[in-house]
Amino acid sequence: MAFLSAALVSITAFTRIVIVLSFVKRSLTTQEIPPNPVIIGLAFFLTAFVMGPTLDSIHEHAIAPYLSEELTGGQAITVASNELHGFMLYQTRKSDLAVMINLADVDFPETAYDTPMRILIPAFMISEIKTGFIMGFCIYVPFLLIDLVVSSVLMSLGMMMMPPVIISTPCKLMLFVLVDGWDLVIGSLLKSFS
Repeated sequence: MAFLSAALVSITAFTRIVIVLSFVKRSLTTQEIPPNPVIIGLAFFLTAFVMGPTLDSIHEHAIAPYLSEELTGGQAITVASNELHGFMLYQTRKSDLAVMINLADVDFPETAYDTPMRILIPAFMISEIKTGFIMGFCIYVPFLLIDLVVSSVLMSLGMMMMPPVIISTPCKLMLFVLVDGWDLVIGSLLKSFS
């Protein structure tokens, strides 16, 4: 079970999704809403959605032939890891892959598909974290502007003792709801994997 949870975080789309959803929660300044179990549950099911084609391919080419005894266990693992290798390679930036190859002190592979998993997985994770932070920054900026406007208005009115978050949070929530924020965030997240 510990290996499965580590695999969920390290070789799937989960990392990027949960980072972006956490940025949405923080940018809205709603510390407890939605609760963390809801964020993690949504990230889990979005991960299943994104990984669907890869998981279907693993089932078709590795699990089903193994269950029908057409492949041995080792062959099935090799086929499944090749499918995951393709997904991770497609989502990994070349610069992150180059950094990990340089740090591993190995020769550059002839093709990207020859990259060993011990190098690809950390490069993939770094790339996912970087993409999640870039998307989170783009989400955070409009809400930061609302905070700045509200605090400037309160200062100009002489209401220095009133915390700006009391006024800005309802404004941010109203804006988020009016622009269908969840649809935009989820749509952008899913399109970032295509």
